[in-house]
Amino acid sequence: TDKVHQTPTAILTGPEDKVNLTCSHTDSRYDMILWYQQSAQNTALKLIGYVWNTSPTVEDSFKGRFDVSGDAAANKMAYLHFPKVTEAEDSAVYFCAASEAQCFTIPSLLYKNPL
Repeated sequence: TDKVHQTPTAILTGPEDKVNLTCSHTDSRYDMILWYQQSAQNTALKLIGYVWNTSPTVEDSFKGRFDVSGDAAANKMAYLHFPKVTEAEDSAVYFCAASEAQCFTIPSLLYKNPL
């Protein structure tokens, strides 16, 4: 069964249009929703940002052009907002995904070893 849903499934906009996409999931274990972009110019998936519980993060290369919000755990929903479509690369396929957050730290990266 499908556990992750994205709406609208397709959208056609013009320059300067505002766009809002919604992602929802049905798995109570999931506490993170991620948003990806796949453009015609570069078919690699690029992480736009994510919502972990209620904490949004937008990747540096997308800051100022995109916004993410929502509550991935309790409400099981997150949103991707384009204040306005401004770049040719914004014409793309957008994907959302949901998962359990996998957080870890590597102690050697946290402390500077004295020489």
